[in-house]
Amino acid sequence: MELIISAVAALTTFTLLYLLVAAFAPAETPVTMRLRSLDEVAVDRAEVDEDLARPFAQRVISPLTGSLAAGLGRLTPASVRRMVSEKLAAAGGFQGLGTDGFLLLWGAVTLSCPLAAAVLAGMAGLPGNKAAWLTMTVFMLASGWPLLMLNRKIVARKASIQKDMPDVLDLLTVSVEAGLGFDGALAKVAEKMRGPLVDEFGRLLQEIRVGVPRRDALHALGRRCDVADLSLFTSALVQADQLGVSIGNVLRVQSAAMREKRRQRAQERAMKAPVKMLLPLVLCIFPTLFVILLGPAVIQIVGSLGGKLQ
Repeated sequence: MELIISAVAALTTFTLLYLLVAAFAPAETPVTMRLRSLDEVAVDRAEVDEDLARPFAQRVISPLTGSLAAGLGRLTPASVRRMVSEKLAAAGGFQGLGTDGFLLLWGAVTLSCPLAAAVLAGMAGLPGNKAAWLTMTVFMLASGWPLLMLNRKIVARKASIQKDMPDVLDLLTVSVEAGLGFDGALAKVAEKMRGPLVDEFGRLLQEIRVGVPRRDALHALGRRCDVADLSLFTSALVQADQLGVSIGNVLRVQSAAMREKRRQRAQERAMKAPVKMLLPLVLCIFPTLFVILLGPAVIQIVGSLGGKLQ
């Protein structure tokens, strides 16, 4: 009996002590708490390292210029913003800048370059009228430089799109005739090829997948790129969709037409080459040939006439 009472008392005491320790003792041991704090520090450090891995422009310059670009964009007329937006879309972007960012770059270049020219003119001691003419000249050049660079990129992109049209249409035609749908053929082109035209077709595919009607997406593609051959191609696809004509036949005809146009453009450039070479020949090469061929004879004639005169 005494043994049972002792066992019950010991069990009761152990239970009470366990409940007290569980109630008032910390939920985690010091080692666990230390490990958790180290994990939190490591997570915070990983976030800091990830932030530091970003380019300086994204970490510092973009937050500083974002509000300024937004304010400048609100002050810019709607027609100028629309013109810049259309040009950026036709160029496929400009150094990753949006409409507000390009307007900020344009304004910064337009103001900073004439200011630098005025400071340099003052340091060089130029007269006031010459310094004013220099500042105005730099202002006009600086105000047109961003648009000039953007237009050059647009021209190069249009030439690349026009050049890639036959090859891309060949792959589209083969994919459609192999049994793929038009969307699947666009995905295959985006997977196998690279270039501005392929990027535009990838954007077309994304617009169709998010719910934009194919007809509207094709019209937007033609307006965005502003290339005659591509506009003709999108119009043919829209007409085929309206009339229920097979897309495979349309693609085959368009592919053959694009190749024929590319061959005609190559022939046209080859026929223009002799005319373009005429001016350098007359101004640069022919005078050199005349000097080489007639120079010794002229020297001999002058020498003989000089001897007779003496």
